[in-house]
Amino acid sequence: MSTAMYNNCQNGNENVTFLGKDSKMPSKQKRTGLVVGLVLGLLVLAAVAGFLIWWFAVRPNQLQQDSVPKMGAQRNLGTLVFSGEMTLVDATYKPEYNDPKSLEFRETADALQDILNKTIANDNFLFKYYNKSVISAFSDGLIAYHWIRFDIPPEQSELIPKLTADRVLETLRRGVRQEGKRSIQAFTIINITASITDPRMARNPRDSECLFRLDATSTIQKFQSPGYPNEHPVQTRCQWQIRAPEGSAIMVKFPYFYVQDSCSTDYVFIFDSLSTDTAHAITQNCGHRPPTNPLEVISSGNLMLINFITDSTVQRPGFDARYNAISAITAATCGGVLNNLTGNFTTPFYPSFYPPMVDCTWNINVPIGMKIRVKFTMFRLKEPGVSIRVCNKDYVQINGTKYCGERSALTLNSNSNNMVITFHSDSSYTDKGFSAQYNAYDPQNPCPGQFSCATGFCISKELQCDGWNDCGDMSDEKKCKCEEGHFVCDNGICKPMYWVCDQVNDCGDGSDERQCSCQKNQFRCTDGTCLPNTVTCNGARDCADGSDEASCKESAGMCTDFSFKCGNDQCVNKLNAECDKVTDCLDGSDEKDCDCGERPYKHNRIVGGQNADVGEWPWQVSLHFQTSGHVCGASIIANKWLLSASHCFMSEDLSYREPGNWMTYSGMNDQQKEEKSVQIRGVKNIITHTDYNQMTYDNDIALLELTEPLVFSSTVHPVCLPSNSHVFPPGMPCWVTGWGALREGGNTATLLQKAEVKIINDTVCDTVTEGQVTSRMLCSGFLSGGVDACQGDSGGPLVCLSEANIWFQCGIVSWGEGCARRNKPGVYTRLTKFRQWIRKHAGV
Repeated sequence: MSTAMYNNCQNGNENVTFLGKDSKMPSKQKRTGLVVGLVLGLLVLAAVAGFLIWWFAVRPNQLQQDSVPKMGAQRNLGTLVFSGEMTLVDATYKPEYNDPKSLEFRETADALQDILNKTIANDNFLFKYYNKSVISAFSDGLIAYHWIRFDIPPEQSELIPKLTADRVLETLRRGVRQEGKRSIQAFTIINITASITDPRMARNPRDSECLFRLDATSTIQKFQSPGYPNEHPVQTRCQWQIRAPEGSAIMVKFPYFYVQDSCSTDYVFIFDSLSTDTAHAITQNCGHRPPTNPLEVISSGNLMLINFITDSTVQRPGFDARYNAISAITAATCGGVLNNLTGNFTTPFYPSFYPPMVDCTWNINVPIGMKIRVKFTMFRLKEPGVSIRVCNKDYVQINGTKYCGERSALTLNSNSNNMVITFHSDSSYTDKGFSAQYNAYDPQNPCPGQFSCATGFCISKELQCDGWNDCGDMSDEKKCKCEEGHFVCDNGICKPMYWVCDQVNDCGDGSDERQCSCQKNQFRCTDGTCLPNTVTCNGARDCADGSDEASCKESAGMCTDFSFKCGNDQCVNKLNAECDKVTDCLDGSDEKDCDCGERPYKHNRIVGGQNADVGEWPWQVSLHFQTSGHVCGASIIANKWLLSASHCFMSEDLSYREPGNWMTYSGMNDQQKEEKSVQIRGVKNIITHTDYNQMTYDNDIALLELTEPLVFSSTVHPVCLPSNSHVFPPGMPCWVTGWGALREGGNTATLLQKAEVKIINDTVCDTVTEGQVTSRMLCSGFLSGGVDACQGDSGGPLVCLSEANIWFQCGIVSWGEGCARRNKPGVYTRLTKFRQWIRKHAGV
């Protein structure tokens, strides 16, 4: 057997005694040839023995030493670390094991590390790249937590895929029990595990800095990241081992959490164990969480491990944490029998993360003859790498179907007066869980005064057969009797006649575009002109608007209406090239000034919620006029510039045109609360468009210069402005926000409101507004009505999310007939027509 490494990877050799000088030299015998012969013989034998010992014992070990990289060589190697645990049968847990400096910890850890060393040495491939094994902690059981490190040289990096967790685990399971029995301090080892781990989380408790051992009690205690509340150090490697009394669980809350939003470099990783084995991971988090969405986690037992890792050069404050012990019985108890006609139920400790290894069952019973509808107002059971079609880990099961992931809408009906709902969480990764409401209903009239979707969801009857998929499964658009002036799609859906041949597949099956004037072998320009397909991407501008060359790599340099124009006048024929996180311009101007359109805070999706969350729309501004309070909205486009609508200021009352009569409130959510995050600024200058028409609202755009710059934060952040070539296609979902009236003629809102609307085709927009829109306007909303901006929202932003997850302002709330009326969508100032105007006057 090859020489093993002992004593915590000190590369110690087996004990080999070389013959010393005294051993080689016999006592002197005078003048006897026999003695001389004996001496020579012994010398020869000693030399031969020494050579054999060196060849068979020392040389292999030296080769092994040369082949095993030391920790100092880490940067130049492919480092793989596997972590896990093992159970020691017939061993007794001692309180001294909690202290890595204690003699008991050292002796037992050294013995187990020696066993792991010998076990790995039995696999020639693994041992060639083996570095060390470390016992990092012990817990009741007796359970020992370990990690094992391997280093593969760069020139052999192709071998990394072969050094897998399965290979390591197979070797451990095959040999660790035998080596444990052979050990001087004999152990019977079972249930050994190993999984791949970020090497940065591998901590040796006997020589690591920033490693803390905490004892949780019923009293709330705290700990913080290094440097908090100032910036944490670069390359932080910290770990907190938290223990609670037996029979308890641990709750940790983070009132403040701000880590660089890149979980590949910076993160907090929490485990339901004292090992970084992903089989017991609770969550990995990064980014900035608002106070309305704090990170709160719970363990399944009396152990928890928290790791804080940073490598990004961008430093953040880190976190402030609170922890305490709670009853494990409470943490695992949930479910029950629900007999009322209406009620609510949630995952354990909602809105905190639910604990691992929990099973709950709710049995809902209502009177015979009635049925049950369950509506989830929040649903988050997300887990890395889990398909929402399979839901093989955490799930909710209803009517025999499993549900998981994150869902924006989930409403389910029972088949009888009884419904059984089960919830299961496994040993790894937890989430916010769900909050649900249930109610009993008459199956003969499931949605009184409303339309009943096949999903069980109830919608307004006005939304049925309006051409929009309001139910989510198209059930509101099926079996419709089309009104006069509507087109009947092949799939039975009704669409307005003026949507036919508008180059948008409104029906979903293409039938509204099938009988249009262009032939199959023809290309239709956006202005309706039909040309042969051969004109596309041929380097020539055949369509008047150049749409035949849009998004053509072959047409690089050709400028069309759809081209993005770089700072060096280069044209990029790529749809929405700016701020898509891909540099297309040679001078990089398409990705310049793109620190915009991102929401610093991480938000949950609230199903059906219309109240905006704190920091959800950080570019939204409230404009207050004198003592009248909120009058109009605006959006942040730079630290000293806001964007709004001209009609907010161009009133017959000249006082509205005076900058000194206005105050701006950025970062506001509630009009009636004094929020510390709100930044109040005066207005230095109001710039309205010189061609603004008070009769038609044409060119309804204004710029506000602030008296002093804003300080960008988690609740105050600019939105991105689109280039003049940016396309917001019909049907695209966008959001309008503001404190406007909640209904026509009603009072303005106290809390910031949000509404999802859809971009409406220009042809449709022109038709329903009877030709009142100009090319500098666009329509957005729903022709069926019900959702719209209203009085007080004027000047506020209409924003759309790009494929690169960046928010662009598409429009400015301008005008409309009433609020949310049928066939009267909201009309917005089209920002793509004013990009040069904004740049000219604000330099943005």
